[in-house]
Amino acid sequence: MKKLMISAAALALTSTAAFADAHAAPMVEAADQSVENGIVSADAIVAPENGWLVVHRTDAEMAPGPVVGHAPLRAGMNTDVAAILTEEVAAGDMLMLMVHSEAGGTQTGIFEYTLGATEDGPIRMDGELVMTVVTAQ
Repeated sequence: MKKLMISAAALALTSTAAFADAHAAPMVEAADQSVENGIVSADAIVAPENGWLVVHRTDAEMAPGPVVGHAPLRAGMNTDVAAILTEEVAAGDMLMLMVHSEAGGTQTGIFEYTLGATEDGPIRMDGELVMTVVTAQ
């Protein structure tokens, strides 16, 4: 009987966590960081659907620029997401870490976005991009 109660409690906690992940507000949480290892990381990302963490160059204007890295995301909470940088990024460069969709492309699981395209494009919540900006150290 005690085993059954523990299993039921564990199931309830797992179900509650899954429900919370599925209903958390989309966001990207990351801090300024060294990119000497060729990777930029986000501590936590809540994605409303399967998609991508996309790393864009940006500047003081805060407009998304060219893509310099990406990593896959699952719907819900993602932690310690690392994107391999595909171009040199120097200390002081500003990077926009943005959530993109998997929708609109021709291949599932293949990142197809290019700047301005609709394939695997940015996700917006209430008209706003789901992103944060970090500075390379």
